[in-house]
Amino acid sequence: MDKQRDFVLRTIEERGVKFVRLWFTDVVGTLKSVALAPAEVEGAFTEGLGFDGSAIEGLTRAYESDLLAHPDPTTFQILPWRGEIDPTARMFCDITTPDGEPAVADPRNVLKRTLEKAAEAGFTFYTHPEIEFYLLKSAHFGEDGPEPVDSAGYFDNVPGGTAHDFRRRAVRMLEDLGISVEFSHHEVGPGQNEIDLRYADALTTADNIMTFRTVVKEVAIEQGVYATFMPKPLSGHPGSGMHTHMSLFEGDTNAFFEAGAEYQLSRTARKFIAGLLRHGPEISAVTNQFVNSYKRLWSGDEAPSYVSWGHNNRSALVRVPLYKPSKGQSARVEYRAIDSAANPYLAYALLLAAGLKGVQEDYELPAEATEDVWALTDAERRALGYEALPYNLDHAIALMEESELVAETLGEQVLQNVIRNKRHEWAEYRAQVTPYELRANLEIL
Repeated sequence: MDKQRDFVLRTIEERGVKFVRLWFTDVVGTLKSVALAPAEVEGAFTEGLGFDGSAIEGLTRAYESDLLAHPDPTTFQILPWRGEIDPTARMFCDITTPDGEPAVADPRNVLKRTLEKAAEAGFTFYTHPEIEFYLLKSAHFGEDGPEPVDSAGYFDNVPGGTAHDFRRRAVRMLEDLGISVEFSHHEVGPGQNEIDLRYADALTTADNIMTFRTVVKEVAIEQGVYATFMPKPLSGHPGSGMHTHMSLFEGDTNAFFEAGAEYQLSRTARKFIAGLLRHGPEISAVTNQFVNSYKRLWSGDEAPSYVSWGHNNRSALVRVPLYKPSKGQSARVEYRAIDSAANPYLAYALLLAAGLKGVQEDYELPAEATEDVWALTDAERRALGYEALPYNLDHAIALMEESELVAETLGEQVLQNVIRNKRHEWAEYRAQVTPYELRANLEIL
């Protein structure tokens, strides 16, 4: 770590960095940033940077508000969109109390704690997100709603189009930040795009997702458009998910792979899937944390609505992708409910905890869904045992409040902060009179 700190300090001097931004998130996953002068960075390494944690959503209580942000030198990167004018860098931070203890409500620490539990069981957790978002002409909208930048569709090539230029610029910028991109393409919705990040350990992935969102927003501003990670910004068009592929490794060996097994899935992988299925509904208030998230889950368009798994079945909550017989290391499972607006630290902590619970408590994997789950009747789904995911945020909160797994993984303080935040959002949503009600009722009642 001392070598990494020395590298950071030397790079700041050699590259003429004028500002160093320290990044962390609140419980919702909103990025927080404070800029340091270069001369203050060494002190931040040794002593941390003090701030009032009670002013940050869900980070601490008023009577214990003093917190310290400790920059992680392994996350140091020059921000390419700042250019050569006042070069600026960033580092993610770990948050501690004044006596040096990790802050229990720091989302990054919640994930680190869960990864440590996995490590004690001999596992490293790897993730690979497919991040969808919409490009709009503006954040402002009229009676017809937001206006997308194009009317293109899935995998469409739009020469000279905004989305094409946007993706090229965003991918280049991500690569400059050391974030490897696997694919980028136009998605199904008008103005909808997807960029897939390469596999990395879950903490690196979560940091990368926070950086990714910032890059996408910055490139959009640069190109005169607006980018949104809202789960369902357009009625009648697909929502934006963050399908995440995941696997456990034991050392250099993929613990999800077993040659000769059905779909080459090991016993560990099957138990992990069973954990995701059993606990999926109760973690939904984190993986799908907004009122709007449930408009995506319950409007079709390949968003999962029911608890099931299947081999290459895109209607299932957990999909086992087509495998390459010669590539055992790539064996993985895909969780399809999580959306692009989730706090990646808390969401990945809960997905890992759910899967580990299945492995450690020997959960039995239910029968595979071989049919299109959406096409079944309610009676058929009940007969097959396909439980519904929460119908709305209120339902999701109620399930989360009863969950031992969520309480154990997040800790009491984070859990209560999340519940308070989400209950406030639901109360505000429930109290409004919507345009739909006015259109449907005003003239006839």
